[in-house]
Amino acid sequence: QVQLVESGGGEVQAGGSLRLSCAATGYTYSNYYLAWFRQAPGKEREGVAVIYRSGGNIRYADSVKDRFTLSQDNPKATVYLQMNSLKPEDSAMYYCAAGYGGGWLSFREADFRYWGRGTQVTVSS
Repeated sequence: QVQLVESGGGEVQAGGSLRLSCAATGYTYSNYYLAWFRQAPGKEREGVAVIYRSGGNIRYADSVKDRFTLSQDNPKATVYLQMNSLKPEDSAMYYCAAGYGGGWLSFREADFRYWGRGTQVTVSS
């Protein structure tokens, strides 16, 4: 049974930084995608960053490119999302998701079978 446990959310002022973590357990091999999605009140959930764990290939949403960095610790099966230069519009519930995918580095939610409970990020102006 695959489980995803997120941590690292919180409140920060604009321009600040936070690091989110997602620990994935239950996978035998690393040939899966792990992504971060976010959803702000009244808005649709959107993909933020995705990594193909086996190859380390990464894709970012345009809105976070050059500010957010995805990395992984393979022995710990943990993926980190370092978020710098945070803006109020980055405020949202952030979800970790994992799956075998349908398209290469896809943000399509249906491609991710497993989801974490989410961690709140609040950026004040």
